[in-house]
Amino acid sequence: MTNSSHPARGGPLAGLRVVEFAGLGPGPFACMLLSDMGAEVIRVDRPGARLGNRNDIIGRGRQTVLLDLKDPAATTQILELLAEADVLVEGFRPGVMERLGLGPEAVAKRNPRLVYGRMTGWGQQGPLAHAAGHDINYIALAGALAAIGEPGGAPVPPLNLVGDYGGGSLYLVVGILAAVLEARRSGQGQVVDAAICDGVVSLMSLFQSQALLGRHTEERGSNPLDGGAPYYGVYETGDGGYVSLGPIEPKFFALLCEKIDLPADLRDAQNDRARWPALREAIASRIKVRTRAQWCDLLEGSDVCFAPVLPLSEAAAHPHNQARGNFVELDGVMHTAPAPRFSRTPSVIQGSAPTAPVAPEEVLQRWRGV
Repeated sequence: MTNSSHPARGGPLAGLRVVEFAGLGPGPFACMLLSDMGAEVIRVDRPGARLGNRNDIIGRGRQTVLLDLKDPAATTQILELLAEADVLVEGFRPGVMERLGLGPEAVAKRNPRLVYGRMTGWGQQGPLAHAAGHDINYIALAGALAAIGEPGGAPVPPLNLVGDYGGGSLYLVVGILAAVLEARRSGQGQVVDAAICDGVVSLMSLFQSQALLGRHTEERGSNPLDGGAPYYGVYETGDGGYVSLGPIEPKFFALLCEKIDLPADLRDAQNDRARWPALREAIASRIKVRTRAQWCDLLEGSDVCFAPVLPLSEAAAHPHNQARGNFVELDGVMHTAPAPRFSRTPSVIQGSAPTAPVAPEEVLQRWRGV
C-alpha cells in the first residue's frame, strides 16, 4: 500500500490543533497517534535541531517550528500559537515549563480552554518527581518488571513497550481526549498529569486482582500468562524458529493435543501443575519435529491459538498483516500503519517527518484564517 507524501488531512480528530514541545519517548509517540487520527500537530524544537530523517516514523505527520525557549521573544510567539491551539504536549521535568513562562497558569490566561498534557516518568509530584529515569525504572517501581522473566532468572525488560508507550503514551492520549471532550462542554481546559509509573500501575490491574484472589504468585515464570503454563508459551521448531501457543480454553487445548498428536496420558494435564513439566517437555518435543513453516501450514488459522514468532523484518510480509494493511510505504519508507481503524473517518499518515522547519507566522496565519 502506498500513500502520497502529502495526503489530505482526515480522521476523527481533524480540526484539533496540538502544540508539541520536542522531547523523547512517550510524548512524541502520543503526538504521532494524534496526528494519525487527524490532529494538526506543530512541534516546537530548538534552533539547530536536525530535521529531514525520513526513517523517523514516530516524528511523522507534523510540522516543526524552531524557537529558543529561553528567548522572551520566542515565548511570546509560542503563547500566540497556544492561544489558537486546543492541546499542548510537553515532557520536561516538573517546573521547567513554569520557569520558561509557559506553565499552565500562564497559558490559561491566554487560552482558558487549552488542554495541557504533561508527560513524565514519575509525575508532577512525589519524592521522585524531579529525578531522572527511563522506562526500565518506571516499570520496576510499578511492579511490572519483577513479573517478567524466566523462572529463577533475572527480570527481563520488555523493550520500552510497557512503560513509555503502554503506561505513558496511551494514557496520555486517553487523558487528552477525555479533557478535550470536557473542555468542549465547559469551555475550560485542564492539566493532564500523565506519569508512566502511574499508567503501568494501572496496566497491572488484572494481576493485582489475581494476587488478591490468590491466583498469582510473585515467582517469575510460574503463572498462566508469564510462561509458567506449558499451554501458554513459545516453543522452538525443528529449523530453529519459534512459534507461540496460547490455548487457554479447554476446548482449544484439546484441539492442540489432537493437532500435534500429544500423548493420550497428558491430554487431561492442562491444569494439573504437578504434570506441567512433563506436559511442557511433550509439547516441546512434538513442536521440534516440524519447521516453523510446516507448523504454520498445519495450525495457522485454526482455534489452537497459534502464531509464528516473527522478527520485525518478516512481519510486513505476513499475509494477515498484508491483508490488514498494517505496514504502509510512504516516501520509500515502510511505516507502521495508523491504529485503530475508523469506519467513517479513517486515519491517514499526514506525511513523513519534516525535512525543513516552517515559520511560526505561517502557522498563525493558517490558524487565524488570515
